Amino acid sequence: MEMSRTASAAHVAKRTRVRYAILLLIFLITTFNYADRATLSVTGSAMRAEFGFDAIRMGYIFSAFSWAYVLSQLPAGWLLDRFGARRVYAASIFFWSLFTLLQSSIGLLGSAAAAVTALFALRFAMGAAESPAFPANAKVVASWFPTNERGTASAIFNSAQYFAAVVFTPLMAWLTHAFGWHMVYVVMGVMGLLLALTWLKVMKNPADHPRVSRSELEYIEQGGGVVNGQKTTRPAGRIEHTGGWSLVRQLLSNRMLLGVYLAQYCINVLTYFFLTWFPIYLVQARGMTILQAGLVASLPAICGFSGGVLGGILSDGLIRRGHSLTVARKVPIVGGMLLSVCIIGCNYVSTDWVVVALMSLAFFGKGIGALGWAVVADTSPREALGLSGAIFNMFGNVAGIVTPIVIGYLVAKTGSFNGALVFVGINALLTVFSYLVIVKDIKRVELRPS
Repeated sequence: MEMSRTASAAHVAKRTRVRYAILLLIFLITTFNYADRATLSVTGSAMRAEFGFDAIRMGYIFSAFSWAYVLSQLPAGWLLDRFGARRVYAASIFFWSLFTLLQSSIGLLGSAAAAVTALFALRFAMGAAESPAFPANAKVVASWFPTNERGTASAIFNSAQYFAAVVFTPLMAWLTHAFGWHMVYVVMGVMGLLLALTWLKVMKNPADHPRVSRSELEYIEQGGGVVNGQKTTRPAGRIEHTGGWSLVRQLLSNRMLLGVYLAQYCINVLTYFFLTWFPIYLVQARGMTILQAGLVASLPAICGFSGGVLGGILSDGLIRRGHSLTVARKVPIVGGMLLSVCIIGCNYVSTDWVVVALMSLAFFGKGIGALGWAVVADTSPREALGLSGAIFNMFGNVAGIVTPIVIGYLVAKTGSFNGALVFVGINALLTVFSYLVIVKDIKRVELRPS
Protein backbone atom coordinates (compact mmCIF):
# COMPACT_ATOMS: atom_id res chain seq x y z
CA MET A 1 0.00 0.00 0.00
CA GLU A 2 2.82 2.37 0.97
CA MET A 3 4.65 1.66 -2.30
CA SER A 4 1.43 2.33 -4.26
CA ARG A 5 0.99 5.72 -2.56
CA THR A 6 4.64 6.57 -3.24
CA ALA A 7 4.28 5.70 -6.94
CA SER A 8 1.09 7.74 -7.16
CA ALA A 9 2.76 10.74 -5.51
CA ALA A 10 5.69 10.47 -7.92
CA HIS A 11 3.28 10.43 -10.89
CA VAL A 12 1.61 13.61 -9.59
CA ALA A 13 4.95 15.35 -8.97
CA LYS A 14 6.58 14.45 -12.26
CA ARG A 15 5.39 16.45 -15.27
CA THR A 16 4.56 13.98 -18.02
CA ARG A 17 4.85 14.77 -21.74
CA VAL A 18 1.71 13.08 -23.06
CA ARG A 19 0.88 16.18 -25.12
CA TYR A 20 3.81 15.40 -27.42
CA ALA A 21 2.43 11.93 -28.15
CA ILE A 22 -0.91 13.54 -29.05
CA LEU A 23 0.94 16.01 -31.31
CA LEU A 24 2.75 13.14 -33.03
CA LEU A 25 -0.57 11.43 -33.68
CA ILE A 26 -2.23 14.49 -35.24
CA PHE A 27 0.95 15.06 -37.27
CA LEU A 28 0.69 11.53 -38.70
CA ILE A 29 -3.02 11.91 -39.40
CA THR A 30 -2.45 15.25 -41.13
CA THR A 31 0.31 13.66 -43.20
CA PHE A 32 -2.18 11.08 -44.48
CA ASN A 33 -4.79 13.82 -44.92
CA TYR A 34 -2.57 15.71 -47.34
CA ALA A 35 -1.22 12.59 -49.01
CA ASP A 36 -4.77 11.52 -49.85
CA ARG A 37 -5.53 14.97 -51.26
CA ALA A 38 -2.41 14.79 -53.43
CA THR A 39 -3.08 11.34 -54.92
CA LEU A 40 -4.68 12.87 -58.00
CA SER A 41 -1.79 15.27 -58.63
CA VAL A 42 0.61 12.29 -58.79
CA THR A 43 -1.66 9.92 -60.73
CA GLY A 44 -3.23 12.69 -62.83
CA SER A 45 -0.92 12.40 -65.85
CA ALA A 46 -1.46 8.63 -66.10
CA MET A 47 -5.21 9.01 -65.63
CA ARG A 48 -5.40 11.75 -68.26
CA ALA A 49 -3.63 9.44 -70.70
CA GLU A 50 -6.08 6.60 -69.93
CA PHE A 51 -9.33 8.61 -69.87
CA GLY A 52 -8.44 11.45 -72.23
CA PHE A 53 -9.60 14.55 -70.33
CA ASP A 54 -8.08 17.98 -71.02
CA ALA A 55 -6.54 20.60 -68.68
CA ILE A 56 -9.83 22.41 -68.02
CA ARG A 57 -11.66 19.21 -67.07
CA MET A 58 -8.66 18.25 -64.94
CA GLY A 59 -8.96 21.59 -63.12
CA TYR A 60 -12.61 20.91 -62.30
CA ILE A 61 -11.83 17.40 -61.06
CA PHE A 62 -9.09 18.84 -58.84
CA SER A 63 -11.59 21.37 -57.46
CA ALA A 64 -14.26 18.74 -56.60
CA PHE A 65 -12.56 18.02 -53.27
CA SER A 66 -12.57 21.67 -52.23
CA TRP A 67 -16.21 22.37 -53.18
CA ALA A 68 -17.34 19.81 -50.62
CA TYR A 69 -14.57 20.68 -48.17
CA VAL A 70 -15.63 24.33 -48.09
CA LEU A 71 -19.38 23.67 -47.97
CA SER A 72 -18.93 21.22 -45.09
CA GLN A 73 -16.81 23.43 -42.83
CA LEU A 74 -19.61 25.03 -40.79
CA PRO A 75 -21.41 21.74 -40.11
CA ALA A 76 -18.03 20.18 -39.23
CA GLY A 77 -17.25 22.97 -36.76
CA TRP A 78 -20.64 22.62 -35.11
CA LEU A 79 -20.17 18.84 -34.82
CA LEU A 80 -16.74 19.32 -33.23
CA ASP A 81 -18.08 21.74 -30.62
CA ARG A 82 -21.10 19.50 -29.99
CA PHE A 83 -19.51 16.01 -29.91
CA GLY A 84 -15.78 16.63 -29.46
CA ALA A 85 -12.73 15.87 -31.57
CA ARG A 86 -12.35 12.21 -30.62
CA ARG A 87 -15.54 10.85 -32.20
CA VAL A 88 -15.88 13.33 -35.06
CA TYR A 89 -12.24 12.99 -36.16
CA ALA A 90 -12.43 9.18 -36.07
CA ALA A 91 -15.44 9.21 -38.40
CA SER A 92 -13.70 11.73 -40.64
CA ILE A 93 -10.56 9.59 -41.04
CA PHE A 94 -12.60 6.44 -41.69
CA PHE A 95 -14.78 7.92 -44.42
CA TRP A 96 -12.10 9.88 -46.28
CA SER A 97 -9.95 6.73 -46.36
CA LEU A 98 -12.90 4.68 -47.65
CA PHE A 99 -13.55 7.18 -50.46
CA THR A 100 -9.84 7.15 -51.33
CA LEU A 101 -9.93 3.37 -51.57
CA LEU A 102 -13.00 3.46 -53.83
CA GLN A 103 -11.20 5.71 -56.34
CA SER A 104 -9.06 2.71 -57.30
CA SER A 105 -12.09 1.12 -58.97
CA ILE A 106 -13.28 3.86 -61.34
CA GLY A 107 -11.62 2.17 -64.30
CA LEU A 108 -14.11 -0.69 -63.94
CA LEU A 109 -17.04 1.51 -65.00
CA GLY A 110 -16.46 0.84 -68.69
CA SER A 111 -16.41 4.32 -70.23
CA ALA A 112 -14.24 7.38 -69.81
CA ALA A 113 -17.27 9.61 -69.14
CA ALA A 114 -18.51 7.36 -66.33
CA ALA A 115 -15.03 7.14 -64.84
CA VAL A 116 -14.60 10.92 -64.83
CA THR A 117 -18.04 11.40 -63.24
CA ALA A 118 -17.29 8.82 -60.55
CA LEU A 119 -13.89 10.38 -59.88
CA PHE A 120 -15.48 13.81 -59.44
CA ALA A 121 -18.13 12.37 -57.10
CA LEU A 122 -15.62 10.45 -54.96
CA ARG A 123 -13.29 13.46 -54.69
CA PHE A 124 -16.32 15.52 -53.65
CA ALA A 125 -17.28 12.96 -50.99
CA MET A 126 -13.69 12.81 -49.77
CA GLY A 127 -13.68 16.60 -49.36
CA ALA A 128 -16.79 16.46 -47.17
CA ALA A 129 -15.27 13.67 -45.07
CA GLU A 130 -12.01 15.58 -44.51
CA SER A 131 -13.73 18.83 -43.49
CA PRO A 132 -13.41 18.34 -39.70
CA ALA A 133 -9.67 17.55 -39.84
CA PHE A 134 -7.94 20.90 -39.42
CA PRO A 135 -10.53 22.47 -37.09
CA ALA A 136 -10.12 19.31 -35.00
CA ASN A 137 -6.34 19.76 -35.03
CA ALA A 138 -6.71 23.36 -33.82
CA LYS A 139 -9.16 22.26 -31.14
CA VAL A 140 -6.79 19.52 -29.94
CA VAL A 141 -3.82 21.91 -29.84
CA ALA A 142 -5.86 24.52 -27.94
CA SER A 143 -6.75 21.81 -25.41
CA TRP A 144 -3.35 20.15 -25.04
CA PHE A 145 -0.85 23.02 -25.32
CA PRO A 146 -0.24 26.27 -23.40
CA THR A 147 0.10 29.48 -25.40
CA ASN A 148 3.90 29.54 -25.32
CA GLU A 149 4.06 26.10 -27.04
CA ARG A 150 1.08 26.50 -29.32
CA GLY A 151 2.91 28.11 -32.24
CA THR A 152 5.38 25.24 -32.47
CA ALA A 153 2.66 22.61 -32.04
CA SER A 154 0.48 24.20 -34.73
CA ALA A 155 3.46 24.63 -37.06
CA ILE A 156 4.40 20.98 -36.62
CA PHE A 157 0.97 19.59 -37.52
CA ASN A 158 0.63 22.13 -40.35
CA SER A 159 4.07 21.16 -41.71
CA ALA A 160 2.72 17.64 -42.21
CA GLN A 161 1.52 18.83 -45.63
CA TYR A 162 5.18 19.04 -46.68
CA PHE A 163 6.18 15.85 -44.90
CA ALA A 164 3.41 14.12 -46.86
CA ALA A 165 4.99 15.31 -50.08
CA VAL A 166 8.48 14.25 -48.95
CA VAL A 167 7.39 10.72 -48.01
CA PHE A 168 4.34 9.96 -50.11
CA THR A 169 4.89 11.80 -53.40
CA PRO A 170 7.91 9.64 -54.32
CA LEU A 171 6.12 6.55 -52.97
CA MET A 172 2.96 7.25 -54.99
CA ALA A 173 5.03 8.06 -58.08
CA TRP A 174 6.83 4.72 -57.71
CA LEU A 175 3.55 2.84 -57.20
CA THR A 176 2.12 4.49 -60.33
CA HIS A 177 5.25 3.67 -62.32
CA ALA A 178 5.55 0.07 -61.08
CA PHE A 179 1.96 -1.10 -60.55
CA GLY A 180 -0.34 1.49 -62.15
CA TRP A 181 -2.28 4.41 -60.70
CA HIS A 182 -4.93 2.13 -59.12
CA MET A 183 -2.49 0.82 -56.50
CA VAL A 184 -1.92 4.32 -55.07
CA TYR A 185 -5.55 4.52 -53.95
CA VAL A 186 -5.58 0.98 -52.55
CA VAL A 187 -2.48 1.52 -50.39
CA MET A 188 -3.52 4.95 -49.09
CA GLY A 189 -7.09 3.89 -48.38
CA VAL A 190 -6.21 0.79 -46.37
CA MET A 191 -3.56 2.61 -44.31
CA GLY A 192 -6.05 5.37 -43.48
CA LEU A 193 -8.66 2.91 -42.22
CA LEU A 194 -6.10 1.52 -39.76
CA LEU A 195 -5.26 5.04 -38.62
CA ALA A 196 -8.90 5.75 -37.71
CA LEU A 197 -8.84 2.84 -35.23
CA THR A 198 -5.57 4.12 -33.74
CA TRP A 199 -7.06 7.58 -33.14
CA LEU A 200 -10.06 6.13 -31.26
CA LYS A 201 -7.78 4.11 -29.01
CA VAL A 202 -5.32 6.91 -28.13
CA MET A 203 -7.19 10.24 -28.10
CA LYS A 204 -8.81 11.78 -24.97
CA ASN A 205 -9.09 15.26 -23.45
CA PRO A 206 -6.16 16.17 -21.14
CA ALA A 207 -8.36 16.10 -18.03
CA ASP A 208 -9.58 12.58 -18.90
CA HIS A 209 -6.30 11.01 -20.09
CA PRO A 210 -5.06 8.32 -17.66
CA ARG A 211 -1.38 8.95 -18.41
CA VAL A 212 -1.38 12.72 -17.82
CA SER A 213 0.10 13.75 -14.46
CA ARG A 214 -1.48 16.46 -12.35
CA SER A 215 1.66 18.56 -12.93
CA GLU A 216 1.31 18.42 -16.72
CA LEU A 217 -2.42 19.14 -16.50
CA GLU A 218 -1.82 22.20 -14.33
CA TYR A 219 0.98 23.39 -16.64
CA ILE A 220 -1.32 23.18 -19.67
CA GLU A 221 -4.28 24.80 -17.92
CA GLN A 222 -2.28 27.64 -16.33
CA GLY A 223 -0.73 28.37 -19.73
CA GLY A 224 -4.14 28.84 -21.36
CA GLY A 225 -4.94 25.29 -22.51
CA VAL A 226 -8.63 24.31 -22.66
CA VAL A 227 -8.04 21.04 -20.79
CA ASN A 228 -11.68 19.91 -20.68
CA GLY A 229 -12.26 20.19 -24.43
CA GLN A 230 -15.87 20.90 -25.34
CA LYS A 231 -16.85 20.69 -21.67
CA THR A 232 -15.22 24.05 -20.92
CA THR A 233 -17.05 26.02 -18.25
CA ARG A 234 -18.91 29.01 -19.69
CA PRO A 235 -18.57 32.47 -18.16
CA ALA A 236 -21.50 34.07 -16.31
CA GLY A 237 -22.86 35.72 -19.43
CA ARG A 238 -23.30 32.34 -21.00
CA ILE A 239 -23.27 31.93 -24.79
CA GLU A 240 -26.24 29.84 -25.81
CA HIS A 241 -26.77 27.87 -28.99
CA THR A 242 -23.11 27.57 -29.92
CA GLY A 243 -22.89 27.11 -33.69
CA GLY A 244 -25.91 29.30 -34.50
CA TRP A 245 -25.89 31.96 -37.18
CA SER A 246 -25.67 34.74 -34.56
CA LEU A 247 -22.37 33.27 -33.44
CA VAL A 248 -21.15 33.03 -37.03
CA ARG A 249 -22.02 36.71 -37.52
CA GLN A 250 -20.06 37.66 -34.41
CA LEU A 251 -16.98 35.85 -35.66
CA LEU A 252 -17.22 37.33 -39.16
CA SER A 253 -17.78 40.86 -37.86
CA ASN A 254 -14.54 40.82 -35.88
CA ARG A 255 -11.91 42.68 -37.94
CA MET A 256 -8.96 40.72 -36.59
CA LEU A 257 -10.54 37.32 -37.25
CA LEU A 258 -11.74 38.38 -40.69
CA GLY A 259 -8.22 39.45 -41.64
CA VAL A 260 -6.85 36.11 -40.44
CA TYR A 261 -9.51 34.24 -42.42
CA LEU A 262 -8.78 36.20 -45.63
CA ALA A 263 -5.03 35.69 -45.26
CA GLN A 264 -5.54 31.94 -45.04
CA TYR A 265 -7.23 31.98 -48.44
CA CYS A 266 -4.16 33.63 -49.95
CA ILE A 267 -1.71 31.27 -48.22
CA ASN A 268 -3.68 28.27 -49.46
CA VAL A 269 -3.33 29.39 -53.07
CA LEU A 270 0.31 28.31 -52.70
CA THR A 271 -0.72 25.11 -50.95
CA TYR A 272 -3.15 24.08 -53.67
CA PHE A 273 -0.77 24.91 -56.48
CA PHE A 274 1.63 22.46 -54.86
CA LEU A 275 -1.08 19.84 -54.24
CA THR A 276 -2.64 19.97 -57.70
CA TRP A 277 -0.62 21.44 -60.59
CA PHE A 278 3.00 21.37 -59.39
CA PRO A 279 3.87 17.77 -60.47
CA ILE A 280 2.05 18.38 -63.76
CA TYR A 281 4.02 21.63 -64.18
CA LEU A 282 7.25 19.63 -63.81
CA VAL A 283 6.09 17.09 -66.41
CA GLN A 284 4.57 19.47 -68.98
CA ALA A 285 6.60 22.67 -68.59
CA ARG A 286 9.93 21.15 -67.56
CA GLY A 287 9.82 17.88 -69.51
CA MET A 288 10.29 15.48 -66.59
CA THR A 289 8.90 11.96 -66.34
CA ILE A 290 6.25 11.15 -63.71
CA LEU A 291 8.88 9.36 -61.61
CA GLN A 292 11.31 12.28 -61.86
CA ALA A 293 8.55 14.76 -60.99
CA GLY A 294 7.64 12.72 -57.91
CA LEU A 295 11.23 12.78 -56.69
CA VAL A 296 11.84 16.46 -57.54
CA ALA A 297 8.58 17.55 -55.87
CA SER A 298 9.94 16.23 -52.59
CA LEU A 299 12.73 18.85 -52.51
CA PRO A 300 10.48 21.94 -52.11
CA ALA A 301 8.43 19.87 -49.69
CA ILE A 302 11.49 19.26 -47.49
CA CYS A 303 12.14 23.00 -47.47
CA GLY A 304 8.49 23.72 -46.66
CA PHE A 305 8.59 21.26 -43.78
CA SER A 306 11.81 22.80 -42.42
CA GLY A 307 10.37 26.31 -42.73
CA GLY A 308 7.14 25.25 -41.06
CA VAL A 309 8.86 23.90 -37.97
CA LEU A 310 11.29 26.85 -37.88
CA GLY A 311 8.42 29.35 -38.08
CA GLY A 312 6.70 27.85 -35.04
CA ILE A 313 9.92 27.70 -33.02
CA LEU A 314 10.76 31.31 -33.96
CA SER A 315 7.28 32.52 -33.02
CA ASP A 316 7.21 30.78 -29.63
CA GLY A 317 10.78 31.90 -28.99
CA LEU A 318 9.72 35.53 -29.44
CA ILE A 319 6.95 35.02 -26.87
CA ARG A 320 9.38 33.53 -24.35
CA ARG A 321 11.69 36.53 -24.88
CA GLY A 322 8.89 38.84 -23.81
CA HIS A 323 7.53 40.01 -27.16
CA SER A 324 3.80 40.42 -27.58
CA LEU A 325 1.69 37.72 -29.19
CA THR A 326 1.05 40.13 -32.08
CA VAL A 327 4.77 40.58 -32.84
CA ALA A 328 5.58 36.91 -32.28
CA ARG A 329 2.99 35.72 -34.81
CA LYS A 330 3.24 38.48 -37.41
CA VAL A 331 7.03 38.58 -37.87
CA PRO A 332 7.35 34.99 -39.22
CA ILE A 333 4.13 35.26 -41.26
CA VAL A 334 5.05 38.50 -43.03
CA GLY A 335 8.72 37.58 -43.54
CA GLY A 336 7.91 34.10 -44.83
CA MET A 337 5.27 35.21 -47.30
CA LEU A 338 7.55 37.93 -48.72
CA LEU A 339 10.09 35.19 -49.37
CA SER A 340 7.44 33.12 -51.17
CA VAL A 341 7.06 35.77 -53.86
CA CYS A 342 10.29 34.45 -55.42
CA ILE A 343 8.16 31.74 -57.07
CA ILE A 344 7.54 34.26 -59.88
CA GLY A 345 11.26 34.09 -60.68
CA CYS A 346 10.74 30.60 -62.17
CA ASN A 347 9.27 32.33 -65.24
CA TYR A 348 12.64 33.94 -66.01
CA VAL A 349 15.02 30.98 -65.75
CA SER A 350 15.42 27.91 -67.93
CA THR A 351 17.79 25.71 -65.93
CA ASP A 352 15.91 23.00 -64.06
CA TRP A 353 18.00 23.13 -60.90
CA VAL A 354 17.44 26.89 -60.60
CA VAL A 355 13.69 26.36 -60.96
CA VAL A 356 13.76 23.73 -58.22
CA ALA A 357 15.88 26.04 -56.01
CA LEU A 358 13.40 28.93 -56.41
CA MET A 359 10.45 26.64 -55.73
CA SER A 360 12.22 25.30 -52.66
CA LEU A 361 12.92 28.82 -51.39
CA ALA A 362 9.29 29.83 -52.00
CA PHE A 363 7.96 26.86 -50.06
CA PHE A 364 10.49 27.40 -47.28
CA GLY A 365 9.06 30.91 -46.90
CA LYS A 366 5.50 29.61 -47.09
CA GLY A 367 6.33 27.13 -44.34
CA ILE A 368 7.68 29.87 -42.07
CA GLY A 369 4.60 32.00 -42.70
CA ALA A 370 1.99 29.27 -42.28
CA LEU A 371 1.14 30.07 -38.65
CA GLY A 372 -2.54 30.72 -39.24
CA TRP A 373 -3.67 27.72 -37.19
CA ALA A 374 -1.64 28.94 -34.20
CA VAL A 375 -3.33 32.33 -34.57
CA VAL A 376 -6.75 30.64 -34.64
CA ALA A 377 -5.95 28.68 -31.48
CA ASP A 378 -4.74 31.93 -29.86
CA THR A 379 -7.70 34.09 -30.84
CA SER A 380 -10.84 31.96 -31.23
CA PRO A 381 -13.48 32.20 -28.48
CA ARG A 382 -13.17 29.28 -26.05
CA GLU A 383 -16.87 28.48 -26.59
CA ALA A 384 -16.43 28.16 -30.35
CA LEU A 385 -12.94 26.82 -31.08
CA GLY A 386 -14.33 24.29 -33.54
CA LEU A 387 -16.61 26.75 -35.33
CA SER A 388 -13.98 29.49 -35.63
CA GLY A 389 -11.46 26.96 -36.94
CA ALA A 390 -14.05 25.73 -39.43
CA ILE A 391 -14.72 29.27 -40.75
CA PHE A 392 -10.97 29.86 -41.02
CA ASN A 393 -10.59 26.58 -42.91
CA MET A 394 -13.59 27.37 -45.11
CA PHE A 395 -12.04 30.67 -46.23
CA GLY A 396 -8.68 29.01 -46.75
CA ASN A 397 -10.00 26.19 -48.84
CA VAL A 398 -12.00 28.37 -51.20
CA ALA A 399 -8.50 28.57 -52.68
CA GLY A 400 -8.80 24.86 -53.42
CA ILE A 401 -11.76 25.65 -55.68
CA VAL A 402 -10.33 28.77 -57.28
CA THR A 403 -6.67 27.82 -57.74
CA PRO A 404 -6.92 24.63 -59.84
CA ILE A 405 -9.65 26.11 -62.05
CA VAL A 406 -7.86 29.44 -62.62
CA ILE A 407 -4.58 27.67 -63.36
CA GLY A 408 -6.38 25.19 -65.62
CA TYR A 409 -7.80 28.05 -67.71
CA LEU A 410 -4.50 29.94 -67.75
CA VAL A 411 -2.62 26.86 -68.98
CA ALA A 412 -5.31 25.96 -71.53
CA LYS A 413 -5.53 29.49 -72.97
CA THR A 414 -1.84 30.43 -72.97
CA GLY A 415 -0.15 27.05 -73.24
CA SER A 416 2.18 28.20 -70.44
CA PHE A 417 2.45 28.15 -66.65
CA ASN A 418 3.87 31.70 -66.49
CA GLY A 419 0.56 33.34 -65.61
CA ALA A 420 -0.11 30.64 -63.02
CA LEU A 421 3.11 31.42 -61.14
CA VAL A 422 2.33 35.16 -61.17
CA PHE A 423 -1.13 34.38 -59.77
CA VAL A 424 0.45 32.39 -56.93
CA GLY A 425 3.02 35.10 -56.14
CA ILE A 426 0.42 37.87 -55.98
CA ASN A 427 -1.53 35.93 -53.39
CA ALA A 428 1.60 35.70 -51.22
CA LEU A 429 1.74 39.51 -51.28
CA LEU A 430 -1.94 39.75 -50.37
CA THR A 431 -1.25 37.66 -47.26
CA VAL A 432 1.29 40.27 -46.16
CA PHE A 433 -1.24 43.06 -46.79
CA SER A 434 -3.90 41.27 -44.75
CA TYR A 435 -1.71 40.80 -41.67
CA LEU A 436 -0.16 44.27 -41.79
CA VAL A 437 -3.28 46.31 -42.65
CA ILE A 438 -6.42 44.36 -41.67
CA VAL A 439 -5.25 42.37 -38.64
CA LYS A 440 -4.33 44.64 -35.74
CA ASP A 441 -3.60 43.23 -32.27
CA ILE A 442 -3.75 39.43 -32.00
CA LYS A 443 -5.71 38.44 -28.87
CA ARG A 444 -8.45 36.10 -27.66
CA VAL A 445 -11.95 37.15 -28.79
CA GLU A 446 -14.67 37.32 -26.15
CA LEU A 447 -18.19 36.58 -27.40
CA ARG A 448 -21.20 38.70 -26.57
CA PRO A 449 -24.05 36.83 -24.83
CA SER A 450 -26.93 36.14 -27.25
